[in-house]
Amino acid sequence: MAKPALLLTRKFPEAVEARATRDYAARLNADDALWAGDGAELVRRADGAAGILCAAGDRLDAATIAALPDSVKIIATFSVGTDHIDLKAAAARGILVANTPDVLSVATAEIAMLLILMAARRAGEAERMVRAKAWEGWAPTQLIGVTLEKKRLGILGMGRIGRALAEMARGFGMEIHYRNRSRLEPALEQGAAFHEDDDSFLAASDFLSMHIPGGEATRRWLNAARIALLPKGAIVVNTGRGTTVDDDALIAALKSGHLRAAGLDVYDGEPRVHEGYFGLENVALLPHLGSATVETRDAMGFRALDNLDAVLRRGEAPPHRVS
Repeated sequence: MAKPALLLTRKFPEAVEARATRDYAARLNADDALWAGDGAELVRRADGAAGILCAAGDRLDAATIAALPDSVKIIATFSVGTDHIDLKAAAARGILVANTPDVLSVATAEIAMLLILMAARRAGEAERMVRAKAWEGWAPTQLIGVTLEKKRLGILGMGRIGRALAEMARGFGMEIHYRNRSRLEPALEQGAAFHEDDDSFLAASDFLSMHIPGGEATRRWLNAARIALLPKGAIVVNTGRGTTVDDDALIAALKSGHLRAAGLDVYDGEPRVHEGYFGLENVALLPHLGSATVETRDAMGFRALDNLDAVLRRGEAPPHRVS
């Protein structure tokens, strides 16, 4: 029996591509060319493919999905988020969509913790100083930051990533507060303080770490009005979705001194980054590294292939179906 044809839109980890090549007539993107940002090109390359293994940033909007060949049965995304896929359009075409949940929580929480530390201890400024050969030796007032101990960490979105971050932060002696759709059970809460409204939550956040999904409901959630509710000198970190932050408002607060610093791993319209961030020393910028570990990226790829295998090799429902 012929292997199902599988289109891979990006270059994926070696172990993931090896498994895909073993089990499918895999069409690899060996050079990691960014053609999947062009809907027409993606449609052209999908001709005859039974499945698509895509990634965040690929153009799978309504027009692209409507033009996909009838051969496509499933889109498996190498991500938890599905912002880049028009789920309604896929459902209308009868194309299944599946994602890769529950494998990147710790890795993403590590990046959030890294950004908290970088912003609090001015690590980005310090590293740039050393690389520029501008460091003239230790000084009593050089690059003074703030310690994490006894500070209040506000976690917006207490899912798996938020809870993993809370566990790490407790090791630094931080007090955990959180805002969530609903209160967690005590066993998951582990003493963290739940807030039913934004006002009390933000007022209690010396550090704010954002872990909420994208979409219109959360677009620019962190706006000027909410930033004003944070304590003066607060630090903001975002490893969730770039669309949830009003960049102009955040930049203004960093310039005015209302916010001490910020740390960002995600951006609105990435890989484009708001030009206003580049001139600020008090913001740490990372290139969407949340899941970037060998262990996590392999696990994501295998989970995506598990979804594809279920549909294309066994005729079953994908274990992590989104739509």
